[in-house]
Amino acid sequence: MVVQRDCRVPVWGWAEPGRSVTVRFHEKRTTVRADAQGKWRARLGPFKAGGPFVLEIEGPQTVTLTNVLVGDVWICSGQSNMEMGIGGVNDAAAEIAQADFPRIRLFTMPKRVAATPQETVASGPWQACHPVTVAAGGWGGFSAVGYFFGRDLYRDLNVPIGLIHTSWGGTVAEAWTGAEALQKMEDFRPSLDQLAQMTAGQKDKSVTLERLMSDWYAQNDPGSAGGLGWGAAESGATDWKTMTLPQNWEQGGLPDFDGVVWFRREFELPAGWASQEARLRLGPIDDRDTTWVNSVKVGAMDDWSAARTYRIPAGVLKAGRNAIAVRVLDTGGGGGIYGKPEEMRLELASGADPVPLAGAWRYRDSVSLAKAKPVPQTLENNPNVITVLYNGMIAPLVPFAIKGAIWYQGESNAGRARQYRTLLPTMIADWRSRFGVGDFPFLVVQLANFMEAKPEPGESVWAELREAQLLTSQRVPKTGLAVAIDIGDAADIHPKNKQEVGRRLALAAEAIAYGKKLEYSGPVYRAMVKEGNRIRMRFDHVGEGLVAKGGGPLKGFAVAGADGKFVWAQAAIEGDAVVVVSPQISAPVAVRYGWAENPVCNLYNQAGLPASPFRTDAGDQ
Repeated sequence: MVVQRDCRVPVWGWAEPGRSVTVRFHEKRTTVRADAQGKWRARLGPFKAGGPFVLEIEGPQTVTLTNVLVGDVWICSGQSNMEMGIGGVNDAAAEIAQADFPRIRLFTMPKRVAATPQETVASGPWQACHPVTVAAGGWGGFSAVGYFFGRDLYRDLNVPIGLIHTSWGGTVAEAWTGAEALQKMEDFRPSLDQLAQMTAGQKDKSVTLERLMSDWYAQNDPGSAGGLGWGAAESGATDWKTMTLPQNWEQGGLPDFDGVVWFRREFELPAGWASQEARLRLGPIDDRDTTWVNSVKVGAMDDWSAARTYRIPAGVLKAGRNAIAVRVLDTGGGGGIYGKPEEMRLELASGADPVPLAGAWRYRDSVSLAKAKPVPQTLENNPNVITVLYNGMIAPLVPFAIKGAIWYQGESNAGRARQYRTLLPTMIADWRSRFGVGDFPFLVVQLANFMEAKPEPGESVWAELREAQLLTSQRVPKTGLAVAIDIGDAADIHPKNKQEVGRRLALAAEAIAYGKKLEYSGPVYRAMVKEGNRIRMRFDHVGEGLVAKGGGPLKGFAVAGADGKFVWAQAAIEGDAVVVVSPQISAPVAVRYGWAENPVCNLYNQAGLPASPFRTDAGDQ
């Protein structure tokens, strides 16, 4: 493994209370005693980079660790774009073949959720970086972003590098943050109370998820009021809208909606079907559904990817009109009944031709999660419960001495960017307080470009999340931002150019963590001045000058007047400033750049680094 240079290195463990333990490492020696709970901790050093050395721990048991290097240790964390292994990148075979750096050491934290902070790591050895070890395990091997970051640091610094990879795809930032820190954010206090309930429910079997969900629907969902509510066969749906199913409801008329939506469908049956048992197939539903046929609950499931097949007992169906009601709860991302048309059908036990159910359904959005209390969640292997990944995958690493952390996450918090402005700094402060090595450098990858490019300026939840990441890098000391707005993939949320992501993170590390004098960031908007029908903007990190990559005019700028309606603008570089103007706007008041999920934009500095997207009208939005 690698232990951190230039600091007092902690070595810790457990023994019988009062027993002495002696630790020796690289000509240093110290003896400590286990406390009343049996815990002990020794600190040795500081040490200069080098090795390999031997670490010996001698007490009731003796442990000898060989081939220990002294260098810099970095935590690599986040969601799937950090988890994605080297086997998934561009030129993967060549990159793996060249990954022969025995003085880079790799450690992958096993995935684990926990309701309370854990003290030990379940399993997983440190490994020297070789083609076999970097390609082994997980989703394509060791974290590609982590590896390329560590490789570039090693080449530039020539000191051993330890990389601790602890990430989980599709996860929210609040899952990676400790409870004490989140108590300071009013948004999360109800979720923390709910977690305490669920933790108690692991002992008290009467506190079940089903009971908590039933209470939640009754308290938050108007459609569930009075028990059956809108699930009743005779429930009126005259003022409901129509949506063609299957499809995600974001494409069917409910963009950016997370919460509860009710769907209804009526169909006719001949008399001979009334007494038969049947099967209702609806395809996959994202996330949770509860389904009734003629006021009878026939099934419920909490799995966004599983196709629903529910048994309808004999006697439920009747001749003439029948009604299906489906209550759908989506907690993030796409929502609704979204499979294939042929998956939606009613099958009779007699083997008669099925009744197709794809097509027009009535729907009504009932409650947005933004206006509801937190949704109860199961703790069983669910990584998106508040605090559980901090407890299971960060707390066990404390107090291992580290140099810093890199972070690639945010997709799962898109739609809550305003909250993320506080959440990400809260998480950073929490980690810094836990590891006890001061305000260590924390480097963030800004969300890459993704999804279809839009022909006109508009709003974007991804752009707002990028803004929250940018604001964190500007407001929190010793944080950096690796802008990735030019290396994404419209069709793939997991872009393959992780080499450049690692390089940009390494540039930020060399400037922020190691004090090197180099340009590590693209242009960052600083201020603007109105000049008649033009706006002039100035930037930090101009370096040796601004450029439009690829030549030609600048792209990606939009301007608005007092009405707040943005139109594309003409933009030009004038010295270290950018001037924008539009013949449609005589009195401009605000500018946006790169403000879309997948913007077409080309402002860079001479160092070849892209400008971060921004808006001048951010204010307190």
